[in-house]
Amino acid sequence: MKLSETELTIGGVKLKGIYIAVVLSLATTIASAVWTASSLYSRLAIVEKKASAVKPVVEKVQLIEQRLEDNDVSQLKGKLATLKTSLDTLVVQQKNLLELKGNVSELSKDIESIKGTVAKAEIIIKDIGDTDAKFKTLTKEVEDLWQGMEYLSNPLK
Repeated sequence: MKLSETELTIGGVKLKGIYIAVVLSLATTIASAVWTASSLYSRLAIVEKKASAVKPVVEKVQLIEQRLEDNDVSQLKGKLATLKTSLDTLVVQQKNLLELKGNVSELSKDIESIKGTVAKAEIIIKDIGDTDAKFKTLTKEVEDLWQGMEYLSNPLK
């Protein structure tokens, strides 16, 4: 069966095979064009919805830019430099304080050592005070003995 020999009768109209092929080709082309247009339209509708969602974001970005300009962000660099200098000064002062803390700790240890030495010295002074009284007693006894010896060596005096 050849396409040229094929005939189709629709409503009393005879259509030859070539016309059927052309009509079917044309119908499928039109149908695919309609389908493509429909698909494109649905995609455009989605993009339009997303674009309407982007509009508030764009407005917010513009508002943020305006606020940055209003807050004079250009001076931020100078303020940050000042802040860095202040922080550097604080770091140096903190190092000095840590050194002082170490020195105070050493001085506390030295003071405790000196307290021990003072306590020993007080004990020694107390012992010396007792020894001084003993020396006075001994000195008195030695003087008495000398006087007794002088008297014995010369009883007539």
